[in-house]
Amino acid sequence: MAAAGGESSQIVSDELFQNFYTEVKQIEKRDSVLTSKQQIERLLRPGSSYFNLNPFEVLQIDPDATDDELKKRFRALSILVHPDKNQDDQDRAQKAFEAVDKAYKLLLDPEQKKRALDVIHAGKEYIEHMVKEKRKQLKKEGKSLDVEEDDPEVFKQAVYKQTMKLFAELEIKRKEREAKDMHERKRAREEEIEAAEKAKREREWQKNFEETRDGRVDSWRNFQAKGKSKEKKNRSFLKPPKVKMEQRE
Repeated sequence: MAAAGGESSQIVSDELFQNFYTEVKQIEKRDSVLTSKQQIERLLRPGSSYFNLNPFEVLQIDPDATDDELKKRFRALSILVHPDKNQDDQDRAQKAFEAVDKAYKLLLDPEQKKRALDVIHAGKEYIEHMVKEKRKQLKKEGKSLDVEEDDPEVFKQAVYKQTMKLFAELEIKRKEREAKDMHERKRAREEEIEAAEKAKREREWQKNFEETRDGRVDSWRNFQAKGKSKEKKNRSFLKPPKVKMEQRE
């Protein structure tokens, strides 16, 4: 639990997000393809374990892209970050490749893809709702209804940030459930082992009881026999002496 909390504080850092978003978008604007080194850097930046939860962002592909476009994008990106192509940075390239491969496989699963799309749509709807609320407040105050999200880039950034947070929250909850399930399975296993050991001890006791029963019976019989013999001896020892009859003259 604690580990998840530490990671969640990392992901919600506005400064971290702002730096990551700004730098990545600057790179994308300068070079829409990105070099192998730039892609590896993008995929392994601080906080990437949460940034990479959005498979569409990992592959840099539009959520509305077709399966054919998805396949082509995966092929191009996987070649860029493949360890064989990055001999001077194979370890990091391998991690970047795994992130790309994981995102691609996730989007190949219709159910997983739908969940990812639902998160993206929820992030966009949340920002749209917040913009409406801002305008309502401005109207109530008699001010201009212009908001910073009217700028498409600002709106896009807000959606990106909210979507990232939603993905992070879901991942934290997933890890918490996983930890809870693991704890319950461990406890169930321990109880199972304890019950098995108890049953084993009882079987061994019963077996030992059966094996030594004849010996105990013989011991008891011998004890009884000795007791009777001793009792007879005591009785003969305690017999009163015979009284001699007096002779009369």
